[in-house]
Amino acid sequence: MNPQGTSAIITGGASGLGLATARRLHADGAEVVLVDLPTSEGAARAAEIGAGAHFAAADIRDAQQVGAAVALAQTLAPLRVLVNCAGIGDPVRTVSRNGDPVDFDRFTRVIDINLLGTFNVIRLAASAMYANEPVEGERGVIVCTASVAAFDGQIGQASYSASKGALHSMTLPLAREFADALIRVNTIAPGMFATPILNGLSDEARTSLAGQVPHPKRLGDPDEYAALVEHLVSNPMINGETIRLDGAIRMAPR
Repeated sequence: MNPQGTSAIITGGASGLGLATARRLHADGAEVVLVDLPTSEGAARAAEIGAGAHFAAADIRDAQQVGAAVALAQTLAPLRVLVNCAGIGDPVRTVSRNGDPVDFDRFTRVIDINLLGTFNVIRLAASAMYANEPVEGERGVIVCTASVAAFDGQIGQASYSASKGALHSMTLPLAREFADALIRVNTIAPGMFATPILNGLSDEARTSLAGQVPHPKRLGDPDEYAALVEHLVSNPMINGETIRLDGAIRMAPR
C-alpha cells in the first residue's frame, strides 16, 4: 500500500519508535495522527513534523478517546494505516528476595496498557478501515509492536513478556479474521533500541546492552524500526507475521 493520500494513526507517537514512524510515514505522504497521553510532548512533536501531522491526546485504554482519534484521522483522509507503539515496561520480580509477592496491580497495569489498550485501538481502527474502498486490493494495514521479550523474557519481565507474547499470538488470528476485509496485520518484535526507556539508563548500562547485540554491536536506531514499518505497509505479501528486529540478540536470563 502506498501511504500517500491516506491517514495513519501511530500510538505512542510522541517519542521513540512511534515518533520515528510518524516522521517516515509523513515523509511518504500520509496524514499522520500521533496518539499519546495528554501529558506527552505529542503536540510539540506534531508541530515539529509540520503540516499534515496532528496530535490526538488519548489513553489507548479509553474507547471514547481512541474513537475521537480515529474520527480525526478519517476527516483527514481514509484511515488505512495503524501502527501500535504505545506501551510500558515495569520490571519486577514476582516474589522479592525477601519472599514478598509483587503487588498484583503492577502486573495487571502492564497487561492493561500493552495488550488490552492495543487491542482497543485495533478494534476501533479496523472497524473504520472496513468502510474504505479497496486500493490495489487493500483496505488497510495494521502493525503491532511486540518485543524480543516475547520469546527471550528475562527475570523480572513476567508482565512485559506476557503482554508482548500475547501481541505476537494474536497477530495471525487477526490477520486471518481481517483477510476478507483486505486488511493485513503484522507485528515487529524489536530488540534493544535507543528509545526513551533505554535513554534513561546510565551510559555504562546502555554500553553493556549494546555489547550484547551480535551485529551490529549497538542499540537500534528508531528510524530502523520505522523503515521496517514502511516496508510492511508497502509489501502486500507480508501478512500474519511477527518479525524480530534485533541484530540477532537472544536475551540471557538476566
